[in-house]
Amino acid sequence: MSKKNIPQLVRDDPWLNPYAEEIAARIERFCNALKEIKNEHKNLKNFARAYKYFGINYDKRRQGWYYREWAPAAYELYLIGDFNDWSRNSHPLVKGENGVWEIFVPGDQLKEGDLVKVHVVAKNGAHDRIPAYIFRVIQDLETHNFNGQVIDIDKKFPWTDDHFDLTEIYREPIIYEAHVGMAQEKEGLGTYNEFTENVLPRIKSLGYNTVQLMAIMEHPYYGSFGYHVSNFFSVSSRFGTPEDFKNLVNTAHKMGLAVIIDLVHSHAVKNFAEGLNDFDGSENQYFHEGGRGFHNQWDSKLFNYGKREVQQFLLSNIRYWIDEYHLDGFRFDGITSMMYFHHGDFMSFDHYDKYFLQGVDWDALIYLQLANELTHELKPKTFTIAEDMSGMPGLCRRIDEGGIGFDFRLGMGIPDFWIEYLKEKKDEEWDIHELWSVMTNRRYKERTVAYTESHDQAIVGDKTVAFWLMDKEMYYHMQVDDQNLIIDRGIALHKMIRFFTATLGGEAYLNFIGNEFGHPEWIDFPREGNNWSYKYARRQWSLADNENLKYKYLLAFDREMISLLKKHHILSSIQGRQLNMDPVNKVIIFERGNVIFAFNFHPQNSIPDYRFSSIGKGDYKIILSSDDKRFGGFARVDASLIYPTLENDQLSIYLPNRTAVAMKKI
Repeated sequence: MSKKNIPQLVRDDPWLNPYAEEIAARIERFCNALKEIKNEHKNLKNFARAYKYFGINYDKRRQGWYYREWAPAAYELYLIGDFNDWSRNSHPLVKGENGVWEIFVPGDQLKEGDLVKVHVVAKNGAHDRIPAYIFRVIQDLETHNFNGQVIDIDKKFPWTDDHFDLTEIYREPIIYEAHVGMAQEKEGLGTYNEFTENVLPRIKSLGYNTVQLMAIMEHPYYGSFGYHVSNFFSVSSRFGTPEDFKNLVNTAHKMGLAVIIDLVHSHAVKNFAEGLNDFDGSENQYFHEGGRGFHNQWDSKLFNYGKREVQQFLLSNIRYWIDEYHLDGFRFDGITSMMYFHHGDFMSFDHYDKYFLQGVDWDALIYLQLANELTHELKPKTFTIAEDMSGMPGLCRRIDEGGIGFDFRLGMGIPDFWIEYLKEKKDEEWDIHELWSVMTNRRYKERTVAYTESHDQAIVGDKTVAFWLMDKEMYYHMQVDDQNLIIDRGIALHKMIRFFTATLGGEAYLNFIGNEFGHPEWIDFPREGNNWSYKYARRQWSLADNENLKYKYLLAFDREMISLLKKHHILSSIQGRQLNMDPVNKVIIFERGNVIFAFNFHPQNSIPDYRFSSIGKGDYKIILSSDDKRFGGFARVDASLIYPTLENDQLSIYLPNRTAVAMKKI
């Protein structure tokens, strides 16, 4: 390969030189796929507009409804529903080219709000199914069965977000991850409207600029956390209506908050009645056939990303959520499973061959490139986040540089690291060099979302960081006038862990709902094993709002930490630069964004006259101390003092144990 043709990704990383041809082939395969799509559909956006053709769409000119379904192997299709008393033979669809079936039903017969299904006669028998491109699905509360519902997606919604600007948010996202259903304190399902009214103001008041919502696409089993999707074009009806969700997004935009959702294109629910599984009787319509089409670990179906109709279905799904619900981006769930034939199961990615030569699914990579290309075409500064545990090089680099095109990757190793430390290491055993390495080990020019814990760390069977730190003591000693050494340690380290992660770990920061105030316990959705209880599938906001409880200290610190990140543009600054590493006293001091951050992780050593290099001669002031009384600390640091540089431009401060401070030159 000539030097001129070497992709930029390889130029930036000499370790990738042996794979230059494969990385160049990434670009070529994408360009060929895009060219084929453009030859047929003029551009990618047209190709991704299939939801306006398939499914049930209202035709104003003819004043009726077209229903179209791609089902090439089916023998017969019939539209059934309220409008024809669920007759399985009165309204047959006609099969046209490329396996697309069609029927037109006048508006005086089929009406908005009618419940519908499609009766499919195929090799696997005759079954009532839910249309693939259905825009609303609701569950019968008595039978628990799901039905499609006719809605007109062209009906005007009173959007007021024309001038909502993503530019600054894209530069440094500060993300609040939430689940609508568990966002209320009641032991029951939260709704879109309750989230809009009760939770969005909390998120705004804390300073976050992005809301990341789980479980928005319809899924039959609530306890799946929304990751076993059945109906990709339907907002989950258990939380409310499409209009309710649009109002949530519109209100968030009024507040200056971006809204992104978890996009689950890595797999689909295997349920026959609710989902796409064996829809046309062929066993391989949307999914790979045989073992390749089934994920053993997830008990779900796997898409065939090399099939053009599947690409169109999934890309249209992306356009649908942006066009119809004004979303600002997506967190692509489980893409490790997509990118490799082995799905990353029981795999150690310890050699570059495993990223380029062994078991890599080119079709999935092409799809992800197309998905990123489309997302960025549709809306300026829309951003995509990749959930990948393999560390695929170039994941967050431009496609023309040899990358996959994501804007951010989740720093999945960070929360796993914290949980491991809290489980297995005494405070005296903490290694500051390991702490530094985990926070700063990220690929050149690839932006990372740092987080201390997400929903994964809090799911039943594990504990939140707060619970690992304080455990059952949280039940008895969180009153403000109750002194307890375990609680004191837990509050101090909870603040430090979050602050260290947020300031050093990435170019974006994420918090999971409730963790900002140390929500105790785990998450356990209603299931047979807990007698279908909602006790642990909710958020106890009253803990943070109670002036007599110490949760308020953790919440107050979170608000100030987020304010510091934004005011000083820490996340969009270059990676942190070491100023001092002291293993004996477990002190780490670094600079980022022209702010000095000093962390003393030692369980006992409080150090007077602690000297370290500054970032230039002058006077410095402490702008945040985790030891402030208002944060549940002991006020051992006097933030009113001015700290002038000494000889050799050094600074001298009192740095108490289990304390973090931030300093800025005046």
